[in-house]
Amino acid sequence: MFNRSLYKTLSCLLLAAAALPAQANWYLDGESSRLSFVSTKNAHISEVQRFLVLHGKVDPNGRAEVEVEMDSINSGIPLRDERMRKELFQIEQFPDATITTQIDLRPINDLAPGAQLELRLPLTVTLHGKQHEYPAELLATRLDDRRFQVVTLEPVVINAEDFDLAPGLESLRKLADLSAISLSVPVGAVLIFTAR
Repeated sequence: MFNRSLYKTLSCLLLAAAALPAQANWYLDGESSRLSFVSTKNAHISEVQRFLVLHGKVDPNGRAEVEVEMDSINSGIPLRDERMRKELFQIEQFPDATITTQIDLRPINDLAPGAQLELRLPLTVTLHGKQHEYPAELLATRLDDRRFQVVTLEPVVINAEDFDLAPGLESLRKLADLSAISLSVPVGAVLIFTAR
């Protein structure tokens, strides 16, 4: 009798634990995640830059949002970072950018640890007061019972003109005495979410 009761109790606890991630919110692990982009100047010089501060969440209904603190831009050159904050992103008026999409969480929750799933999703980017949608090829990997990772299989190419950033790029070009700065910017991401 005792063993049967104990077995039932353990079974219920295991089922509850297994169901938890499916019902939980998934929060972005900002320290382990990365959002970077490639800028090109003078037609042939490309440089990788990134944002250091990201926040994000996927709710139980699959609505995913990543918030980017534009002040956290890091190109490795402090003067250039300051110019981008002021001239390009205008962070006093537009401190954040957001990326949103809708994910079907059931296939991800059903993945065994280490298994992967390719996703094709529209991403809505809100930046500099403007909004634009881009198609994205993503790869979701179930890391363990409480974590999954989403990476871009292909860069998402953002066009500065979609967000009225061309005048800011022109200001940067003049300040840096460059012949040109590309309006197209490939963006890549490695995002890790943890269930809570």
